[in-house]
Amino acid sequence: MPFRDEFTSITQAGQPLAPFTSLRIGGPAEYLVTPQTRDELARVVAACTAEKIPFRVLGGGINLLVRDEGVKGVVVRMTAPEFTFVTVTGKTLKAGGGASLYSVIAAASGAGLAGFETLVGIPATLGGALRFNAGDRSGEIADHLVRAEVIDSTGRVVVRERRDIRFGEHDSDLDDPVVLSVEFALQSDSEGAIVKRMRRAWINRKAEQPLSHQAAVRVFRNPQGQSAAHLIERAGLGREQVGAAEVSDRNANYIVARPGTSAKDILALAHRLREGVRAKSGIVLEQELNVW
Repeated sequence: MPFRDEFTSITQAGQPLAPFTSLRIGGPAEYLVTPQTRDELARVVAACTAEKIPFRVLGGGINLLVRDEGVKGVVVRMTAPEFTFVTVTGKTLKAGGGASLYSVIAAASGAGLAGFETLVGIPATLGGALRFNAGDRSGEIADHLVRAEVIDSTGRVVVRERRDIRFGEHDSDLDDPVVLSVEFALQSDSEGAIVKRMRRAWINRKAEQPLSHQAAVRVFRNPQGQSAAHLIERAGLGREQVGAAEVSDRNANYIVARPGTSAKDILALAHRLREGVRAKSGIVLEQELNVW
């Protein structure tokens, strides 16, 4: 049965998702929906809930693996201006959930506001960055959060205050279907100091990631006090590959998808790494890769 007639103008059936992901692999969405307004998006969410249609938001497609057979239900892309805006007023930055993290960092630094420098080099939309609490030990996006505006499963717009959201390392309990907008409180600093911290964060982050021309995904969360990459190396799995998918030689917690890689290859390699680490150390790695 086709998705609701009222959404025909913003819906594409059987749309391939691979072009919208960093891996460039995977099957199609049953329905790819591109709302243009907040009201339209809220009505899509409410319709999916009422009709029990699976609903997902496709952000930057980073660290996302779409299975070869594709995705049932509705996949939403928040690319309209109403979802990608970034505004700075004094020391307050507000942005749409579909805005790129890069544009948020650029707006803050351009206004002489500090706080986002440690996030440089993380490819994500703002909504996705907030859900997985982008950052590292030197700083996380949640550090400066004031509140988030979300759409709940009934299609209502609700405000979630910082105190009501639990954040962990690369994790949060923000489970509403849509992050609509986010507000941050930042601090003023000199342009030179901001640029220096951004440059240092960029160098450190890129040193720990696969080369920029490689299609790659981070697979596991780091166990408390340990490194997933080191556990994989110690298990003798640093050179493992399945089909055209292989462990990165720069960071063993990344899988690189060479041309011809299938989603099945990546899933099989991730399973092999998890089981190998469990057999060697007794530690069960928790998957960070988002699989649709």
